[in-house]
Amino acid sequence: MSLADKIFINMCQDIIENGYSTEGEKVRPKWEDGSFAYTIKQFGVVNRYDLSKEFPAITLRKTAIKSATDEILWIWQKKSNNINELHSHIWDSWASADGSIGKAYGYQLGVKHKYKEGEMDQVDRVLFDLKNNPYSRRIMTNIYVHQDLHEMNLYPCAYSMTFNVTQKKETDRLTLNGVLNQRSQDILTANNWNVCQYAILLMMIAQVCDMEAGELLHVIADAHIYDRHIPIVKELITRDTYPAPKVSLNPEIKDFYQFTPEDVIVENYITGPQVKNIPVAV
Repeated sequence: MSLADKIFINMCQDIIENGYSTEGEKVRPKWEDGSFAYTIKQFGVVNRYDLSKEFPAITLRKTAIKSATDEILWIWQKKSNNINELHSHIWDSWASADGSIGKAYGYQLGVKHKYKEGEMDQVDRVLFDLKNNPYSRRIMTNIYVHQDLHEMNLYPCAYSMTFNVTQKKETDRLTLNGVLNQRSQDILTANNWNVCQYAILLMMIAQVCDMEAGELLHVIADAHIYDRHIPIVKELITRDTYPAPKVSLNPEIKDFYQFTPEDVIVENYITGPQVKNIPVAV
């Protein structure tokens, strides 16, 4: 069993056994048939993954690590808000006819801001500070920009990353840690997807800043399982589990903007069967 499996199973059990139902309440999402999509939820779920020990992929079912990488690079590297620059179809339901999701996600990371060191977007600011002032407590991003919410086809779910550098006593090399803040998460469809992609992001930024990847802290304000997902989750968390896969990066890449999904090397990833035809609430 991977540590990610253990965390995922415990989290799902807690939500199902001790969570709060939104049935009958005013909710926004609906199923394809038009009925309201209710959830059972927990507030303030916090999960911690140590990337120096193992990669946080669940083995209960397969997480498409390279596809997750493609999406995180679409947001953080391409700084795009157009699904035509993405190789998956996960954003199709929120895109307009021209492929835009509005002023959301990658768009916000690409906006340049004025600093005393000059104009930079949020990603370049993170890279600049980690290389020049790694012990700063101000290294963070935020894409939940209220003035632009009315022009976003979907409000950001994972909206903020805070980076923090530590140093282990036994080494001169610095360790890069990160806190991912998420206002809302569909646990079945998105939890391990988000965990894997932000783990990859942390690994990439650590590598180009000549650091080691450390801990990823995942904070979820509203961790929920949709009503139609509950039977699927109950079956999923009873499955056999396997050791975590080995995931590494092409060591030749020293520039964040040179990474591609093919630079992510996944080895020994043994999983249970994929869950198919999961209903998605929009």
